[in-house]
Amino acid sequence: MQSNPRPGQEHFVAPLEETPLQTVDAVDVESKPRTTWGDAWESMRSRPMFWISSVMIVCVLFVALFPGVFTAEPPAAQCFLANSDGGPAPGHPFGFTRQGCDVFSRVLHGAQASVMVGLLATLMVAIFGSILGALAGYYGGLLDSVLSRVADIFFAIPTILGAIVLMSVVPERTPMLVAAVIALFAWPQIHRIMRGSVLSARQADYVTASKALGLSRFRILARHVLPNAIAPVIAVATVALGTYIVAESTLSFLGIGLPPSVMSWGNDISQARTSLLTNPLVMVYPAAALSLTVLSFLMLGDVVRDALDPKERARR
Repeated sequence: MQSNPRPGQEHFVAPLEETPLQTVDAVDVESKPRTTWGDAWESMRSRPMFWISSVMIVCVLFVALFPGVFTAEPPAAQCFLANSDGGPAPGHPFGFTRQGCDVFSRVLHGAQASVMVGLLATLMVAIFGSILGALAGYYGGLLDSVLSRVADIFFAIPTILGAIVLMSVVPERTPMLVAAVIALFAWPQIHRIMRGSVLSARQADYVTASKALGLSRFRILARHVLPNAIAPVIAVATVALGTYIVAESTLSFLGIGLPPSVMSWGNDISQARTSLLTNPLVMVYPAAALSLTVLSFLMLGDVVRDALDPKERARR
């Protein structure tokens, strides 16, 4: 019950305050939604390791593509027995091998074969393993069972051991053949990763919506599932590239990789064994080039893996 005001008592009514319109500044309606690759790029560009490894890889690729920029003559024209196990000289900063060849020129030209084998093996493994893993993970059933058992068989064979056995019976060894042999025993790793990624991606809402629109299963796999499942494969393939370069050098060091006529870091390290006691730097230079190249790809792979990791993206 409302009481009447007493005589002389003022009845005060507070005026209504005008509330200003609230502007939404947290969300920019004009900005595009950020994608997985956009988030990954923002993460990678903020890490110094990404730029350091990228510069190292660019330098290695430039040397592998254009070794003649740094050497006036090919290594075959700089081999003289009079310079056998010689030290550094003008125009020859790394000295000479037991055969009198310029070490600096051989290290630069050896990058071409070693990097080529690593890149070819990575490309073969990524394509072959991704295709089989995507088919097994998306279609499932009998196809998944058969492909998974075949992958388990190859996965049980160590890559280096299988390559040693197979390369020992091959009459002619070329960079393409060495890369194919390495890829033959290395693809199950990518197969497993792609299969697991596709199994997760095919449960997404956009796949269900695509099925409702009447798209074929293969079209859904190619246009929607694969682009969203390829990120882990790229991260692992970047790290694996360095290991494939090491695999080629190991095979060449054992004498069953690239033939001695092909200059590679593995062949240079193998040939330097005869001068290890008298001139150990002949082995140090190609080994250092191999180590720095592998290290650069491992560093880049770690950055890419962290940037594409769903847990890391959620934490950021």
